[in-house]
Amino acid sequence: QVQLVDTGGGLVQAGGSLKISCAASGDTFRTYRMRWFLGWFRQAPGKEREFVAAISWSGSITHYADSVKGRFTISRDNAKNTVYLQMNSLNSDDTAVYYCATGPVATIAGYWGQGTQVTVSS
Repeated sequence: QVQLVDTGGGLVQAGGSLKISCAASGDTFRTYRMRWFLGWFRQAPGKEREFVAAISWSGSITHYADSVKGRFTISRDNAKNTVYLQMNSLNSDDTAVYYCATGPVATIAGYWGQGTQVTVSS
């Protein structure tokens, strides 16, 4: 089993910053965590869910969507089984529900969190 709990969403002004977190747990996650990516996807109203960022166990491999490169930073704390997404220079296009995800492939989610709403006001 894998449980992912997303937290930290909220309302932020354009140009501002926000950091969201996701705590992972469960027997299946503990078994595979050293081989799985942890990452984030997002879904804006009326749009399909899209990949945002992912990070490997060691942190040496990261992937970012072109739309967030240079603005978002993904990190993880393996002692806490937690992944973070630091989001800077936010704009209205970043408004979405952000979902934590994990699995063996960075851009394909095997398991999802419940999502956390990020709203950027202009």
